[in-house]
Amino acid sequence: MEIDLLRLRNGIDKKIDVDANYSFSKDELLGTDVTSLDDMHVEGEITLNALGELYLSLEVTGTMIIPCAITLKPVSYPFDIVIEGDLEEISIEYAENNKKSLNTIDILPIIWENIVVEIPMRVVSPDVDMDNIDMHGDGWDFVTGEKKIVNSEFSKLYDLLEDSEVK
Repeated sequence: MEIDLLRLRNGIDKKIDVDANYSFSKDELLGTDVTSLDDMHVEGEITLNALGELYLSLEVTGTMIIPCAITLKPVSYPFDIVIEGDLEEISIEYAENNKKSLNTIDILPIIWENIVVEIPMRVVSPDVDMDNIDMHGDGWDFVTGEKKIVNSEFSKLYDLLEDSEVK
């Protein structure tokens, strides 16, 4: 998503409107839990403030497909992200990867980093019937909460402490 900043920097335009759809390829999603991210919509603007600094204001919406943590079936996970800030500060991290040009900027890495932050660690499909799923197998059990493991030797010490409380 290369954006030409020349007209904005020269004062010809007061803002650059951003309104685009983007679909990520399978190669771009490698290394994440997202299996599909199609028809992401980016809408917003880039403006030049009184100090001559570029200001980015975007809203990114879409639906990512993530495997269910229990059944591994695809689950749709909608997201809505607002990205705002000084474009120079935001893009400092990407300066090494992007070509150095004052006239164009690629906002896709900025958008991608904000999407990666929104990826949930775990998603469970609403179709999962927890009562009818086998939650144990050969050598494993599915743990849903905290399980208190008590070492019998330490429990004797705990009993000693309870008995010797200062009154």
